[in-house]
Amino acid sequence: MGATRLLADLASAPLRVAGAAAAGWGGYWADYWSDVADATGSGAPVRWPGADLASWWTACTLRERPRWAHPSREVWRRPLARLLDYSRDPGSGVVPTLVLPPQAGHDSCIVDFSAEQSQLATLRAAGLDPLFTLDWAAATPGTAGCSIEDYLGLLSDTVAELGGRVNLVGDCQGGWLATIWAALHPERVHTLTVAGAPVDTHAGRSPLRDWTRLLTEAGRLYGGGPLAPYRAMVAAGGGVQRGALQALGFALLEPGGWPERNLALLARAGDPEAIRRYSRFADWFAWPVDIPGAFYLWAVEHLFLGNELARGTLEVGGRRVDLGRIGCPVFLLAGSADHITPPDQVWALAERVGTPAPVVYRERVPGGHLGLFMGRRALREHWAPAMRAVHAWSRPGD
Repeated sequence: MGATRLLADLASAPLRVAGAAAAGWGGYWADYWSDVADATGSGAPVRWPGADLASWWTACTLRERPRWAHPSREVWRRPLARLLDYSRDPGSGVVPTLVLPPQAGHDSCIVDFSAEQSQLATLRAAGLDPLFTLDWAAATPGTAGCSIEDYLGLLSDTVAELGGRVNLVGDCQGGWLATIWAALHPERVHTLTVAGAPVDTHAGRSPLRDWTRLLTEAGRLYGGGPLAPYRAMVAAGGGVQRGALQALGFALLEPGGWPERNLALLARAGDPEAIRRYSRFADWFAWPVDIPGAFYLWAVEHLFLGNELARGTLEVGGRRVDLGRIGCPVFLLAGSADHITPPDQVWALAERVGTPAPVVYRERVPGGHLGLFMGRRALREHWAPAMRAVHAWSRPGD
């Protein structure tokens, strides 16, 4: 059934792209001639279509390194990550908050995407100050062999440096990493917030699960075993999982999506602000960040194929990861239209933690995967109240 859906999506992509081209081109010229009519009546200068189309083409093709939107202080830099301090009132007495951004081939700055779309700014405005975030480093030949134990050890060292107990906030991959660490060190987690993280990777329906099944079946069919395609990708990357390959994989989850968006932008080629916003997002999505191959293959084998975290059979460093040991307040956020991590994969954590049901909070956020982390409405209407609730648990004396 999954393969059928994938083939149907691929087959329909050319028609959708053609429709986007017609709508974008027609929309541009309708907007242009409307502006010409307005300019003729007012005597204002008429804009030149060549400049509009050049701006559109640049937005679609030229990429720059994505940037963090707000100033911060770098506390330290290590091979796997650096720690950034976003605090304004470090002496507030509030339990420190540590954010773990996604790590799936893109830059960590998605949590501080822009002045208007910043998860970190939203957390700080909710009173979560002191506030810190990890910024995952791109893998190198020296870190290609780093494992889950290395990442959990880095997290342990970070929490110890922040005082030994934190509010932990994890997005997507950062969410399941935070969950695993919280289960191993429940006494060091004051509250746990998990957004768009696949705790039960076999729950719900998603193109990501369909592609995973397709690749594993291909590996079995050709005799290499279910991990063979993934090992081949890491080997081709010289021991790391290339971020560019990850970005391509995500693009294939929505066949024709990027060409459609590029062509749809044509209709707004004369709007500099629309061009600027589009370029910022495309810079983030298309700027690759490589992942250590050993870490990537571990996640594929144990989480996405074996679903061991949800099944309760996951072991790390000889210790079983028992989600029932988590007893702190838990905040779960899921995108209602998330095609990467359907809500059921996130809600699965609520059924497995030892936290009393009244202090397990769920926020169903309208929109998809990335909008869950940086969408204006998601931040304003869902993250802000949830983080105010975290703050209420974290004030001095609590």
